Amino acid sequence: MLPVDKPYRWTSADVIRKIKYAAIRHFGKKNLKVGHAGTLDPLATGILLVCIGPATRQAEELQRSPKEYIAGVSFGATTPSYDLEKDIDARCPLDGVSEAALRAVLPGFIGEQDQVAPLFSAKSVDGVRAYETARRLLREAQREGRAFDPGDVLQSSRINIYDLELLSWHERIVQDFKDDGTGRIRVADVSGEALPTAMIRVACSKGTYIRALARDLGEALGSGAFLSSLRRTKNGGFSIEDAVSLEEVLSGFAGQAGE
Repeated sequence: MLPVDKPYRWTSADVIRKIKYAAIRHFGKKNLKVGHAGTLDPLATGILLVCIGPATRQAEELQRSPKEYIAGVSFGATTPSYDLEKDIDARCPLDGVSEAALRAVLPGFIGEQDQVAPLFSAKSVDGVRAYETARRLLREAQREGRAFDPGDVLQSSRINIYDLELLSWHERIVQDFKDDGTGRIRVADVSGEALPTAMIRVACSKGTYIRALARDLGEALGSGAFLSSLRRTKNGGFSIEDAVSLEEVLSGFAGQAGE
């Protein structure tokens, strides 16, 4: 069981493929099982629990464990994916957006509730991943020269948000993570955007989409919002202090194989 600090702009599947290749070489087993206990979005960093061999049997149980994130929520604009995988597609008023206003609405998001997942997600809809449907709808809208409208595609799911804490408030987007430039996922350029951004600690249940929470917080303030950064800090009993980098994992397998 490896709590890996997933790199920025890597998919969870990218990390698993890389580790599986190294683990197969190290253990000499071509049919070695390698999986993870809970997907992280490509633009998120933090704990990705990688399970190797017999540990894969624990993956489902670990996925049900509570999780914690540090989320950067930027107000005054929206994107189709609710994060920076897609460019800003709409501007929204900021009249009702302030640190005090956000503190006032946060308690209303704590507890059990129904949440509609982002259309650009791995959620399955009639056997098809939601992001596949989303990409098709987006292409059709662009081809026809009209606004992207996801329509009523996803059903709500029951989730639980255990705690929300506003850590800091900024007048511009905050992105303090490391980007080593090796990830294959593109990122929208928002370097010139002066959008107020809140850094929020979120403790929640399995199945909670933090991008959807960002969307809902924007609506609660009469504006729009998207996720400008996300870091998973707790999962399956592990905290971010326990995590190791992908480079450390790969070099560990390579080093032991050469001994």
